[in-house]
Amino acid sequence: MMISFIGYRATGKTTLGRELAQRLDYRFIDSDAEIERLAGKSIASIFAEDGELYFRDMEEKIIGEICGQDGIILATGGGAVMREVTRKNLQAAGPVIWLTASAETIFRRMAADVNNSQTRPNLTSQGGLDEIRQLMAVREPFYRSLATLTVETENFSPQELIEQIFLEISHMYFQK
Repeated sequence: MMISFIGYRATGKTTLGRELAQRLDYRFIDSDAEIERLAGKSIASIFAEDGELYFRDMEEKIIGEICGQDGIILATGGGAVMREVTRKNLQAAGPVIWLTASAETIFRRMAADVNNSQTRPNLTSQGGLDEIRQLMAVREPFYRSLATLTVETENFSPQELIEQIFLEISHMYFQK
């Protein structure tokens, strides 16, 4: 089985994915980090030099390959759910955990990350809080349709969240 984390950037997919992988003795993969590794450059550079379409094609291919494996916890990029092929692959691979937070919380988390602007490009001309709200509105129906489990990440520590996720996943998939 594979477990995927979806949601907008800065909702905790990588942090919680790593923790859950440790708990379950699974391998953790961050699809954005895998894309950067294979491309030999940051996502911001890929967008600037090759374009978003090239990035999304790489993302679809890499996630498709990962979805064929067992014992994986996958943290997807925030926009990965926009491709139908990727959605089908994620659903077929195992449970999908949607991490949520308000646009304001996401904006604060992104602003606090000193590396964010260097590694992650703006995806619309406006950037900032307006971009977050716009993209969340577009992506939310896809997140919602894929989610086996929805977890609000705003008011809880990573430790509290991982405990909640672990208990829910254990109850749904590991206890007979």
